[in-house]
Amino acid sequence: MANRVGIWGGAFDPIHIGHLLLAQEALEACRLDQIVWVPYGDPPHKAGPVASAADRVKMIELAIQGVAAFTVSQSELERPGKSYTARTLEQVREHASLHDRFFLLIGADNAVDFSGWIEPDRVLELADIIVFSRPGISLDKVPAEYRAQMKFLKTPLFEVSSTAVRNRLASGASIKFLVPDTVRQFIESNRLYLESGANG
Repeated sequence: MANRVGIWGGAFDPIHIGHLLLAQEALEACRLDQIVWVPYGDPPHKAGPVASAADRVKMIELAIQGVAAFTVSQSELERPGKSYTARTLEQVREHASLHDRFFLLIGADNAVDFSGWIEPDRVLELADIIVFSRPGISLDKVPAEYRAQMKFLKTPLFEVSSTAVRNRLASGASIKFLVPDTVRQFIESNRLYLESGANG
């Protein structure tokens, strides 16, 4: 039986409530059977994550615990070199049914930069692209040659971001309700992000 599988890559540094709400929105709007969360390894166009790979994986696992449709993959963390999306999708497809259909979940900011990705046409061969709205990002800036090949979801616009969560922690402010409580407890017990601020 063919499955409709969403692939969501990101730093998740840390995962927050906005990530989870958007994932649920995509699950329902695009009739996905599963969403695979793929924490970045070594992204080519972004600064490296602040928290360790093990801590980011653990926070995702805590956040999605009990949600049968959500799983986490460490494929990018285990693969040496830069984390190119085309390679990740190829790797995921190797372990999937031939009939499965893949949907890559990206933010509008990534859609705007899509022409600068490594092998963007290969990415489009491997997966349908689903684009989440982002505050302050105009979809008119998405390259015209790719815009027609993307599905744009009118998702709620959340001001919460991983950077904002890290900044609040560094300043001693509460992050209650910005992340799942299990994630908040993990961050606090492991004293994560106390000095990281907006880095990463």
